[in-house]
Amino acid sequence: MSEDKETPERRREKLRQEELKRNPSSSVHGGGLADLVGSLGWKGTGILILVIIIGFILVSLFFK
Repeated sequence: MSEDKETPERRREKLRQEELKRNPSSSVHGGGLADLVGSLGWKGTGILILVIIIGFILVSLFFK
């Protein structure tokens, strides 16, 4: 399959992302973790997880 050919799955995802950009409050589920991760990409998601883990470690060290 060529790179420039759009699959139905890619087309649905593209349409969903465009709809969320135009009207983010109209999401069926009201947004959430899946939309956050989808908009951040894998690097942003990794950084977010790393920050949460470091924050948890710092809180557990200082509030014992």
